[in-house]
Amino acid sequence: MSFLSRIKNHKTFVTFFKFGIVGFSNTVIAYSVYALLVRLGVYYIMANIISFFAGVINSFYWNNKYVFRNRKNKGTRIAFIKAAVSYALTGIILANLLLYFLVETIKISRYLAPLFILIVTVPSNFFLHKFWVFREKGTE
Repeated sequence: MSFLSRIKNHKTFVTFFKFGIVGFSNTVIAYSVYALLVRLGVYYIMANIISFFAGVINSFYWNNKYVFRNRKNKGTRIAFIKAAVSYALTGIILANLLLYFLVETIKISRYLAPLFILIVTVPSNFFLHKFWVFREKGTE
């Protein structure tokens, strides 16, 4: 492995680690909103959608400021729209399909199922953010 490949792999690892830190805070916020709403009697799918929006705002802010701060299109409306779309794909569509399947078919608790879904959504979101939302212009 060449020196440049090692540097690139190290940068990707550091970026993924930072993304993980932001993702953890995002998860705490989104899950807290979700659990509170479910406890208050809100239908679990609706609670997941509402908590999704809390997570998108938190995540975009910190990914923009902390994780992908060297990207040229950071902070733009287009970047925010891309982030919202990527989270919509994973956070609303994929997560709700998985949530429904885990709760209704597998019979996993409404409180535990969102935690299992992270195994799929975290890596998906990282790659969408790295290679689409905050991709530097001119890179493939």
